[in-house]
Amino acid sequence: MLKTLYTRLALGLFLLLLAVGLLYTVISYYSLREYSASVNQELHRDLAKNLVADRNLVRQGQLDRSALKELFALYMTINPSIEIYLLDLDGSILSYSADPAKIKRKQVSLEPIQRLLDNMKRYPLLGDDPRSHDRQKVFSVTPVPSAENPEGYLYVVLRGEEYDAAETLAHGSQVLKLSAWALVVSLAVVMMAGLAVFRLLTRRLSDLTRLVESFESSDMRQNPPVTWRDKRPWVQDEIDYLGVTFDDMAYRIASQIEQLKDKDAQRRQLIAQVSHDLRTPLASMQGYIESLKLRRDRLSPEEQDRFLDIALKEGRRLNRLVDELFELAALEAQEKQPVPESFPLAELVHDVVQKHAQAAQNSQLELTLSGDPDLPAAYADLAMTERVLDNLITNAIAYSPAGGRIEVVLGQQGGVPEVCVRDSGSGIPEQDLPHIFDPFYRGDSSKAGHAGLGLAIARRIMALQGGDIRVENRASGGASFCISLPVPVTH
Repeated sequence: MLKTLYTRLALGLFLLLLAVGLLYTVISYYSLREYSASVNQELHRDLAKNLVADRNLVRQGQLDRSALKELFALYMTINPSIEIYLLDLDGSILSYSADPAKIKRKQVSLEPIQRLLDNMKRYPLLGDDPRSHDRQKVFSVTPVPSAENPEGYLYVVLRGEEYDAAETLAHGSQVLKLSAWALVVSLAVVMMAGLAVFRLLTRRLSDLTRLVESFESSDMRQNPPVTWRDKRPWVQDEIDYLGVTFDDMAYRIASQIEQLKDKDAQRRQLIAQVSHDLRTPLASMQGYIESLKLRRDRLSPEEQDRFLDIALKEGRRLNRLVDELFELAALEAQEKQPVPESFPLAELVHDVVQKHAQAAQNSQLELTLSGDPDLPAAYADLAMTERVLDNLITNAIAYSPAGGRIEVVLGQQGGVPEVCVRDSGSGIPEQDLPHIFDPFYRGDSSKAGHAGLGLAIARRIMALQGGDIRVENRASGGASFCISLPVPVTH
């Protein structure tokens, strides 16, 4: 029953209006009593004085006790709502018009009496009710026999017991009826208006819920056919903001699902390629070792050495492949983070070129270093940068024909140091250029035994360092791999 937001809002509004209506009834009831007391005291503030004058209670400067008794008897008969008391100067009750069995006090406080006599416009001012030990009521009072020669006070309670009973019955019934009608009408009007407003507000939430459910029931591989922006081009409130946020979230989820699909396909391809590249050297090693074991007595020492050399070569190839796999996995998982520092890039390149000079000479290649020796200092991981340069020069040696030339050129672009390794091979086919940095990618021109991980490792290292690596074919033949590194930030 209370599953929808609209129902909960409607119930909350009803309870709130009910509480407001009850509070209004209570406040109205007590305000009405206060107002009635003020009006009653205002209208009868001179009642005690008029009774003394009209009934001739004072004769020759003395209070006429017999006239007072007649007054008590008269008002008990014709106006029981008024109770008359004769007090002495201490507030003690000397005589009264009320039922003696119901009188609880023998004395009333003079403090409110004095306050009213000092200022007859102070109302409502409550005095002690002789019929109760704790109740107070509005009253009228006058000194007797006179203000100049007071011997006591004529104390008139304006709302006696019978008046209270009649007023409670009449006003209670009337107030309850008026309050009930006011409460019912107010609840009905405000409830209808509130429900209409809530409907307008929750309608957009319902629309947003349907969008979410529609997206959830789909394969989440594409954005919802209808977005919140299609319905509400302008953001006006929190609900619109929530809808726009959902649009963005749905777009990101769809994009991430597509990326996950691509990653999954790459993972499957990677597993297949790794399996193939691991199986090939293992199979070769196993074949030569088994041949050596089975035919050892029929093989010459030279053939045995050749079989062992081939098995050892394949083992090294397998070891290199496993090392590259672990290195690439660590880089992809960001377990291996660069530790950047400022270093002279030209000196590092010079050392790397010297390190590979013998390998180039053994392959009958000329390895040269040229360009600007005064490069700006680079800010990167020294060991990782050396790893990239080793890979590029090793690849250049592997893909350059005997008698060729490998050029390592130093330069800068816009203040950023750059190193290019240019070989004299056959270059890279145009269809292979977009994939040259993908793991295990081998084009038609790849060397046998090349696993295709070196360039993928180089690209990941450069990305982690905030640098860049790119490749292009040279017009004169061969390929050119260039890396650029960030420079130290100056403050």
